[in-house]
Amino acid sequence: MPISHLSRAAQALLLFSCYAVAPGTGRAATPAGETQLSAYLGTYNSELSRGVYRLDVTVDGDSLQGEVKLIAEADNPSFLALAPGGRRLYAVGEVREFQGRPTGKVVALQLGPAGEWSELNAAPTAGGGPCYVSLDNRSKFLLIANYGAGTVASLPVQPNGKVGPAVSFHQHTGRSVIESRQSGPHAHCIVTDPSNRFALAADLGTDKVYVYRFDEQTGELAPHDPPSFSMPAGAGPRHLAFHPKGRLLLVINELSSTLASLAWDPATGALEQLDLQSTLPADYDGRNSCADVHVHPSGRFVYGSNRGHDSIAVFAIDPATGTLTPNGHTPARVRTPRNFGIVPSGEYLLACGQDSDSVSVFRVNQQTGELTPIGEPIKAPRPVCVRFITE
Repeated sequence: MPISHLSRAAQALLLFSCYAVAPGTGRAATPAGETQLSAYLGTYNSELSRGVYRLDVTVDGDSLQGEVKLIAEADNPSFLALAPGGRRLYAVGEVREFQGRPTGKVVALQLGPAGEWSELNAAPTAGGGPCYVSLDNRSKFLLIANYGAGTVASLPVQPNGKVGPAVSFHQHTGRSVIESRQSGPHAHCIVTDPSNRFALAADLGTDKVYVYRFDEQTGELAPHDPPSFSMPAGAGPRHLAFHPKGRLLLVINELSSTLASLAWDPATGALEQLDLQSTLPADYDGRNSCADVHVHPSGRFVYGSNRGHDSIAVFAIDPATGTLTPNGHTPARVRTPRNFGIVPSGEYLLACGQDSDSVSVFRVNQQTGELTPIGEPIKAPRPVCVRFITE
């Protein structure tokens, strides 16, 4: 049964018309010279938020208009993975119990011929509090990080789009120096490397980046030798992003508010730290925690989000050496910018304000990496993840 419908709360948001998106760009030019950006938003449930939303933004010079529409009701669908073609969407359910067991869930959604979304199925994630889901490079398996349980798992994507039971599962162990946040493992991200031969997982609780050999035929995750790379004590590695050239890994550290660049050897699966920079201005002494990291498609710039300082930190990066050069901080114009995204064309950046019920839009200077705000933030219910529609 289709589950796509619009809540009264969502109807109260600013609504405008939708457009198609040019394949592979995350944007489309309208006949009037406007630009259309389209994305799906993961959210936390609240009085306003009931699940997964679609966001359509029309940029016209220095102004913009936006539409937010509920496409599927779901339980705390905090992180999303969009399959190639854009007709299947996978959302973790950030819950502690599912089907009577202490585990979170992942929901498979499919877009129908009439534009309606329906749920294909839901599967347990082999751990409570899932906070991250990604697809391997062949879109045959989902990789999931369970923050609450400190586990990672791989689940097969069946030909009909449904998610099968976990085929591989690993429990992280250990702790680190910040007792309130690192008394045990907290897996926060897992992605495959560009070769699809390895999967790397950031664990905030143990201050480690775990390295797994990934079998793209069976989905098995096998600990590599060595099985992990240690970040500085108290760093709290949260999210990972590979440089387009595939030889650098960027790590955003939540607890120390730092960004690290690591050399990645795709032949041996080895990591080596090259640079470490603060994401905050030198004169800032307030509370802060980092959330997300993305590399610009050109490979020249890296961006990280600060929650507390509520900004996007901008860095230039040397692809040859991994050296990070701080290039300022742009106010996020939202509260608690958890997740953000850069459209595949590299022209725009969207930041999700978890605690301001809004999404802000920036134009990216392709030469300097500088961010310029466009219009006013768009009202959206408790957004925490953005995934661009590219086809």
